[in-house]
Amino acid sequence: MIVKSEKENLLLESDKSFKSLLEIIESVPSRKRTISIETQERDKNYRDVLMHLYEWHAMLERWYREGMDGDIPFMPAPGYKWRTIEQLNKQIWENYQDVTLNQAIKKLKLSHERVMDLIKSHTNEEIITKKYYKWTKTSNLYSYFAANTSNHYIWAIKKCEVIAKSIKEEEKNKFGKKSTKLSGCD
Repeated sequence: MIVKSEKENLLLESDKSFKSLLEIIESVPSRKRTISIETQERDKNYRDVLMHLYEWHAMLERWYREGMDGDIPFMPAPGYKWRTIEQLNKQIWENYQDVTLNQAIKKLKLSHERVMDLIKSHTNEEIITKKYYKWTKTSNLYSYFAANTSNHYIWAIKKCEVIAKSIKEEEKNKFGKKSTKLSGCD
């Protein structure tokens, strides 16, 4: 039996989860995919979830670029600290309310590919060795890559499953009410 490296597992898990995420969205009829659900949570539709992932990819790419250029990147984003991540995520949500779902899918597919290419460009040792790069401080590249790909996709899958279920239940309830009305006409 061949044991896969952490890098190979990260690539496989990320791609598998990314495909699962898109399949959940595709499981809903295209005319229903833009519906927003009623929830107290920040993300109310597929676009919200996808643009959240996209923006975190963009931040990761900035951290990576700045770090590899010898700088210490400001994380998570200029004007924010890790303890204010909720405000950052709210700002991300607000920034992308005018984006269509189709635009969101295209943007996310491209950013996913770019991040996968970054992972592929490193050896397993470079990815898993803590402090290998100065900018990762006491951590390793793996933790940054996994947090913004496979782990984040698992979060997104759960969010999108809730959205899909809500849309499908609404559809079922709508048809259920129509059939009840029709049966009362006899």
